[in-house]
Amino acid sequence: MIWLAWAAVATVLALAAALRAAGESLVRTPRADALHDAADGKEGAGTVAALLEDPTRIQPAISLIHATLLVTAAVSAAWVTGTMLSGSRLVMALGMAAAMIVLLGDLWPRSVGRNRPHRIAYRLARLLRLAIWIGGRAADLIEDEEDGALAPAEANGDHDPSDQEEIRMISSVLEFSDAIVREVMVPRTDMVTLGAASTTTEALDLILDCGYSRVPVTGRGTDDIVGMVYAKDLLGRVAESRDPEPVAGISRDPYFVPESKPVRDLLREMQSRQIHIAIAVDEFGGTAGLVTIEDLIEELVGEIVDEYDTEAPMVQPLDDGGFLVAARLSVDDLNQVLGADLPDDEWDTVGGLVLGLAGRVPMVGERFEMGEAVLVADRVQGRRVERVLVHRVGNTGR
Repeated sequence: MIWLAWAAVATVLALAAALRAAGESLVRTPRADALHDAADGKEGAGTVAALLEDPTRIQPAISLIHATLLVTAAVSAAWVTGTMLSGSRLVMALGMAAAMIVLLGDLWPRSVGRNRPHRIAYRLARLLRLAIWIGGRAADLIEDEEDGALAPAEANGDHDPSDQEEIRMISSVLEFSDAIVREVMVPRTDMVTLGAASTTTEALDLILDCGYSRVPVTGRGTDDIVGMVYAKDLLGRVAESRDPEPVAGISRDPYFVPESKPVRDLLREMQSRQIHIAIAVDEFGGTAGLVTIEDLIEELVGEIVDEYDTEAPMVQPLDDGGFLVAARLSVDDLNQVLGADLPDDEWDTVGGLVLGLAGRVPMVGERFEMGEAVLVADRVQGRRVERVLVHRVGNTGR
């Protein structure tokens, strides 16, 4: 009987290890590679490509199932050990069992998965699909319960401002747990960069003009980020020598992260590595944008405005009940501001939504309706929509 119990523990632990390795392998497999391998008939590649189509669901679902398996293995091992030992020997055995479970069920398979992208994900594609389906359903149920817990407080109009702030903070934490880098980053089209051939004098002029304390350095173009210039390094070098010199000599190595990385993981990573800015890359290795630790913190506590912030806010309420919003505001955030239910599965940003509705670059003043919202292209620069005027249907005061 004891051996059967240990066999069950080993089976659960093996499942947890396989899932952890497969999950790490999956998130490090570019979807373009999976599509190419699927076209070549490689087994499991098609399933992996389908899973990577919605990367936001992968990490939460796998983490939930993996944690459940580890807890099950730990509790089972503790119960079996408790029937065999007692006293100090039991405590020592439980400590060793816990260490082995963490090592074999998490740390070791994570390392294996990171070093073998593609291969493990393809081989365990069916396990991944099942885990993501089950974990996704469970995560949706948990989210529904959390929303239900917040609903009574939101429905009661007589709570004081401190209650409202607490509700907002709780909602921010819940949303933060699901957000990915792409949703909070500054897109590449809005990035301020320096060419590698720029001099320290030119870099200083740019930093004084834009007000940023860290600026990416590009090589052949925006997809070739070769360094990062920090204002404090630049000022120190200029103070030492008045002669202009290439910024490449004082630039630091850039830190790259996938745009699909969960922001909660990136925040911990940046804190532990003492990094303040990272370059987000897409599945093809191109530059998608940049993200700062301030962007991540603002996702939790709201916008942080300091004396150097000169940009207009993302959302400006208007006297007629409408809103003037930055095109890079997420559709999900617009839904919260407007109290609407615009689809956010096809378009990430309000600008993308307007471009999708127009089917081309819209003209200034061009109007579009979707659901409960009326959207007007307020400012268009070249091929980009920069600002959008939004009203609820029936309240178009401008």
